[in-house]
Amino acid sequence: MAGAGGRLHPSPEAAGCWCLPAGAGRRRLPLLLLLLALLLLAGAGVALPGEDLHACKESEYHYEYTACNSLGSRWRVAVPHNPGLCTGLPDPIRGTECSFSCKAGEYLDMNDQSCKPCAEGTYSLGTGIRFDEWDTLPHGFASIATNLEIDDSFTESLENCTMSKWVPMGDFIASSTDECTATLMYAVNLKQSGSVSFEYIYPDSSIVFEFFVQNDQCQPTVEKSRWLKTTEKGWQVHTVELGRGNNVLYWRTMAFSVWSKAPKPVLVRNIGITGVAYTSECFPCKAGTYAAKPGSSFCQQCPENSYSGKEATSCHQCEATMYSEPGSAACKPRPACTDKDYFYTHTACDTNGETQLMYKWAEPKICKEDLPSAVSLPPSGVKMMCPPCNSGFYKTNASTCEPCAYGSYSNGSGCISCPVGTEPVLGFEYKWWNMLPANMETTVLSGISLEYKGMTGWEVAGDYIYTAAGASDDDFIILTLVVPGFSPPQSVTKDSENKEIARITFVFETICSVNCKLYFMVGTNSRTDTPVEIWAGPKGKQSYTYIIEKNATTSFTWAFQRTAYHEAGRKYTNNVARLYSVNVTNVIDGVASYCRQCALESSGSSCTSCPAGHYIDRDSGGCYPCPPNTYLKAHQPYGSQACIPCGPGTQNNKIHSLCYNDCHFSVSVEGRTLEYDFSALANTTSFSGEPSFTSKGLKYFHHFNISLCGNHGRKLATCTDNVTDIHIPGKEADSSKSATSYVCQSIIVPSDMMGYKSVMSSQPVSLADRFVGVTTESTLDNITSPADYFAPENVGLSDVIFYFRSNDVTQTCNDGRATAIRVRCDPLKSPGSLSVPTKCPEGTCDGCTFHILWETVEGCPLCSTDDYHAIISACVGGIQRTTYVWREPKLCAGGIPLPEQKVSICKTMDFWLKVGISAGACAAVLLTVLTCYFWKKNQKLEYKYSKLVMNSGAKDSELPAADSCAIMEGEDVEDDLIFTSKNSLFGKIKAFTTKRTSDGFDSVPLKTSSGTTDMDL
Repeated sequence: MAGAGGRLHPSPEAAGCWCLPAGAGRRRLPLLLLLLALLLLAGAGVALPGEDLHACKESEYHYEYTACNSLGSRWRVAVPHNPGLCTGLPDPIRGTECSFSCKAGEYLDMNDQSCKPCAEGTYSLGTGIRFDEWDTLPHGFASIATNLEIDDSFTESLENCTMSKWVPMGDFIASSTDECTATLMYAVNLKQSGSVSFEYIYPDSSIVFEFFVQNDQCQPTVEKSRWLKTTEKGWQVHTVELGRGNNVLYWRTMAFSVWSKAPKPVLVRNIGITGVAYTSECFPCKAGTYAAKPGSSFCQQCPENSYSGKEATSCHQCEATMYSEPGSAACKPRPACTDKDYFYTHTACDTNGETQLMYKWAEPKICKEDLPSAVSLPPSGVKMMCPPCNSGFYKTNASTCEPCAYGSYSNGSGCISCPVGTEPVLGFEYKWWNMLPANMETTVLSGISLEYKGMTGWEVAGDYIYTAAGASDDDFIILTLVVPGFSPPQSVTKDSENKEIARITFVFETICSVNCKLYFMVGTNSRTDTPVEIWAGPKGKQSYTYIIEKNATTSFTWAFQRTAYHEAGRKYTNNVARLYSVNVTNVIDGVASYCRQCALESSGSSCTSCPAGHYIDRDSGGCYPCPPNTYLKAHQPYGSQACIPCGPGTQNNKIHSLCYNDCHFSVSVEGRTLEYDFSALANTTSFSGEPSFTSKGLKYFHHFNISLCGNHGRKLATCTDNVTDIHIPGKEADSSKSATSYVCQSIIVPSDMMGYKSVMSSQPVSLADRFVGVTTESTLDNITSPADYFAPENVGLSDVIFYFRSNDVTQTCNDGRATAIRVRCDPLKSPGSLSVPTKCPEGTCDGCTFHILWETVEGCPLCSTDDYHAIISACVGGIQRTTYVWREPKLCAGGIPLPEQKVSICKTMDFWLKVGISAGACAAVLLTVLTCYFWKKNQKLEYKYSKLVMNSGAKDSELPAADSCAIMEGEDVEDDLIFTSKNSLFGKIKAFTTKRTSDGFDSVPLKTSSGTTDMDL
């Protein structure tokens, strides 16, 4: 019921003004004085010339108060409904004090200026007003939509936000669900200090919701209550104190979801404001409500199957053929019953171990059975054998299922004590559904008002549990499992580095003919459940596993909505979701379905935990250490196969709980070993990709935090969600959601885009929980990093790629998300630059594997002797220099330094030329001398040989023959002769060429006995 109107009197200053400039009140004071003078003249019976006016009747005027003066007093004056039609108005009299007010349920009777109770069917707030009818926007409210995006290239986005306003929905008003800023405003002037209160539902943290008040100087009030927290269950009440004077109330929302799913809107209703002034009449109750007693301050809602009109004092029952929902203004005809209006369930097992199949009408029952086309409820009572108890429970004599005591286990029949050397594995495994387990509860949440209804949402059906019919098809059918906490078995080593402490696995199926949705949500310590997975449309029977990483009281919720559109009646009851089994591990105070072998103490009788990094031998129960470069599968530490080898480039930590890289890496390439040192990249680094824009023009970034090596396996990169905690500058609130890993991603909206002081971060996602390995290969453990996603690599030097995996398993990523970080050598970039593929601005092209390129000088291998060469200069002035330079392009950094220049003494070229000529001359002389010597020696040998030849023919008894110059018989004229002369070498050559006779014989000089040449032959 909108509280505006002629009888509610906020001061004229507030009308049509959101924030008044200074001096506005002084400018309006003369107008008020002029109005008072005219009223006094009218009361004195002054009429315009030529007119004969009748005396005013009580029905032709009403009373109002003048503005309060500086002393806090005012006058009561009569104001005609139509000025100039009558005369003789009552004289002004002194009114009540400005601070005077009536109680709630009363109004001020202006005739005698006293408070009187409201009549039946009406109500009042005394000094306040209430707005509880939202068929249209009440008088005095304004709804505007803006976009704080300041990028000039998106100026058209303002037009896109035209329709993004608060929308009246009957009993409440709903915010927009896009990134436009939707503001609902109301201005009021208070005569005394008061307050504003309203009910709201804020279910989705993807929307920023703030409420604040501005005063006369357009300054906001205290910030502590400005940012509202998300609601957990149903409507919440928010109250803010208001000061005297002008107050402008603002309800502002802006969606922050950039994914495809639209967030749920913020709903506001029952806005009440106190301290506005007096009210001279009571407000009638709206249709669907009533006030049975006088002096009511509010109206009560009519129950179901009843209705009321406006200003009702009671509700009327609907006829038998009609029905109505609570708070209805009219009844509707009951439709014929169909098979969508009933459901089936099973009774508890009786003493004979039997259960009965029962059919029941869905509540509230709105259909009629006696119509011609109606169906009847199928007969109930068919008996069947009860299903066995779930694992960890046993069946009592009364055919009920009770949990087995600690130290024992069961398969659903009887409890069996765990053998020596084993321990029970505690948890909950539900696969038989005859009764709803004690730690489960079910209800129905209205899809319109988001209020919980006292209805059963899920029904047991033996082999499964399924969604029953709600009040309407857009209702959320809720099933919640609450677990008090988690504790791994005693023999499992507690590992602070491994985030998994338990897991939940369930098998489900959805049967849908329209776009139904099944939500799986997780909440910790009674906080709002957060959706972790959503399945839309029909889904075949399948399994889903969620890793639990925090030991706290945890609630798991399944919510099924048949359709998001509200329609009267039930059309899609046949659309159902089924849960076949639910299995939660390591639950405190859980039950055991089996016992596992444990490590034994020295006494051999009780279980103990193995030292860190040791596995349990199945045969002996002893603990044995895992070999180097392996990590232990902590939740299944049995046998040597539980020690899993580390990936390339990684090593195990001290307790063998994980593998990590120590920021060093080596690889052999073409006969040489390249050494890398990434220590400078060990600290957490963050970067954002190129800006993206939503359809409304909101600019946002995909922001990445990277801890490349971590700290011996400790994950240092953290991404947070501060949408609902942005009011705490520089501090992360306890309720903030965060993701800590090697690599995480969040959505960032700059502060200038939102109009807030701090950057807004939302939707943190872990991309790297486990180190897979470091290599130069483009594929590792089924993770591929295509080289063509980025610019070509350096020639002759491959990128070093870090591979990671996350624990988050989604519908599209069965093995979890993965990340590949390429570290590329670039000597010109220090500390470097990070980027994502241009074709995939979100960092991923398939939604599962994220690709990042890190170009930096720290990505170059350490320099070695293979990375430089020597240049030797010419000998100048007896000095020669040897200079060492890097090979180009230089693709190394750090390592060994470049050697210093070497200087050595040398000889010039002229000196060596002289030495060479001298040596050559000496060699020529020596060669000549040797030639002569050996020729001379040869001549002597020839002579001796000739004589030996000539004497070889003589007989032994004969003396040698005398020398003869004649040619002996048988001698060849060509035979060599014995030269007895001692001519020079040139003389002998001349003799050979000139002393041959014409007959072809040589002329040989002969010697006489005296030794002189006698003649020639």
